[in-house]
Amino acid sequence: MPHRTTELPRRTVTKAAVVAGLAVLFGTGAATGRARAATRLGPRTRDVSVNSAALGRSAAVRLILPSGFDTQPTRTYPVLYLLHGAHDDYTSWTRETDIEAFTEGRDLIVAMPEAGPTGIPTAWRDGRDYERFQVEEVPALLSRDYRASGVRAVAGVSTGGYGAMAHAARHPGAYTAAASYSGILDTTAPGVPAVMDAIVARENLSPRSLWGSPILNLLTWRDFNPRARAQGLRGTALYVSNGSGLVGGSGDPLPEALESALWPSAHSFTDTLARLGVPVTTHFYSGGGHSWGYWKGEFAASWPMLARGLGLPE
Repeated sequence: MPHRTTELPRRTVTKAAVVAGLAVLFGTGAATGRARAATRLGPRTRDVSVNSAALGRSAAVRLILPSGFDTQPTRTYPVLYLLHGAHDDYTSWTRETDIEAFTEGRDLIVAMPEAGPTGIPTAWRDGRDYERFQVEEVPALLSRDYRASGVRAVAGVSTGGYGAMAHAARHPGAYTAAASYSGILDTTAPGVPAVMDAIVARENLSPRSLWGSPILNLLTWRDFNPRARAQGLRGTALYVSNGSGLVGGSGDPLPEALESALWPSAHSFTDTLARLGVPVTTHFYSGGGHSWGYWKGEFAASWPMLARGLGLPE
């Protein structure tokens, strides 16, 4: 059953948002869509370079193929998309988790596409379109070259959690299930635009290159906001987790502060789902930090839901 913890006082949330901005700053030729090259990293793992019209360059996606992929040449497979967070890259899930071992013997493809240095997989105001790359170009490649079935689920951490919910909300029916672990789920919640600006600025990019001004370009911010597009999630199985951060946890104030800053954003999102009558499984826990130490457990907890969405045994 979904469960929640008590909300933090407003003063605590406001302070956390300010600290969180500092935390982000200091760190916690071929046809379009076709693969230029595929590098074999192991028996099942490949790095594929894709010619992307959406990005105007080649971009990477890491794949984990099913164990029987080469021996069953006519079989098709569902795809689990795993999205990385800010200031990281498409290698993070294989670097930080046991996803390769976890999926051994399971009949699915795991796809981990890049989202640029900020990890915000959206259509940027400056022209880069990571949303189109992840939602259209990578699936087209997988369908054409890797026998993907068209059944998709998506999950992500941090800005990748944003991407998971934004993709599913903005493309109703494209994903059977979506999971967010410490994601940015209400981009216009108090303090969150400042966090987004800090993420972008840390990569030496103009904050306005994302969606413009959160005030002057409010309609654009809303259009890409998972909470504002929550109606599009009806019929998609959903999982949302977030820690309260500063109320105890790992003892490291920076990831705890960032986790705390995203707490009201996650609640705003799930409260909106409740008002709309859209079911969601939540895990809101006391303490915790914005780190893989928590996200690995949250992925495991959400796996039964993701597996059902993909048509796989739990």
